[in-house]
Amino acid sequence: MLGAEAAVRSAADGYNILAVNMTHSVNATLFQGRVKFDLNKDLKPVAFLAGSPVLVVVPANSPIHSLEDLVKGAKQKPLNAGSSGLGTPSHLSLALFNQLNGTSIQHIPYKGGSPSLSDLMAGQLDVIFSNFPESIPFVKAGKLRAIAIATDQRNAQVPEVPTTAEAGMPKLNVEQWTAVMVPAATPDAVVNTLSQELVQIMQIPEVVARSTELGFRVDPKGPAEFTQFWNAEVQRWSEVIQAAGITAD
Repeated sequence: MLGAEAAVRSAADGYNILAVNMTHSVNATLFQGRVKFDLNKDLKPVAFLAGSPVLVVVPANSPIHSLEDLVKGAKQKPLNAGSSGLGTPSHLSLALFNQLNGTSIQHIPYKGGSPSLSDLMAGQLDVIFSNFPESIPFVKAGKLRAIAIATDQRNAQVPEVPTTAEAGMPKLNVEQWTAVMVPAATPDAVVNTLSQELVQIMQIPEVVARSTELGFRVDPKGPAEFTQFWNAEVQRWSEVIQAAGITAD
């Protein structure tokens, strides 16, 4: 939010841009009325770049082998789930999972993904709805077990891991995406130029290959498509936040 405010207050000349992700679409609701700017009005979408799916991971020796096991386990005894912090994709994915399944897995926020994953591997947590690039190395090393990927298509890096759609939870489709915005007063001509350049860069074969290797789904979109996507994400997570009673306190 500090970075977002700095971008909002900066010159609208095309030289000041803000890297945004799913958390910003969450913060549009979470921090509404708590800051002196409006993410929906004071920033202008430029380009969507890529997204990485949420990977549902448990300790390697966990008795939980599927989302069905997770639901059953959560209804039999208290379970806890770590996250990389309040309002992050891992937190909101957990909240959405609880709402979809009538479970009450306890949220344990951490200051970042790494410490939460360390505690998961140590058996101090039951599950994490993790950012794919953060947890995939531990899955491949056999230190964590992936029980689902929050998309409607399997991932080539973990082809054996079923999707949430296959598990009967198509609404549990969550990506930690990344995109670019600029101050709202930035001229449309400048926005269009920036967008065209960014979209072209994201289509360079070497960029696509490296991004895919890191666990990202490259899908560059221009201002119009990104604006529609942004509005849908803000609405979606606003409903989850309100239903779960999540606050920024």
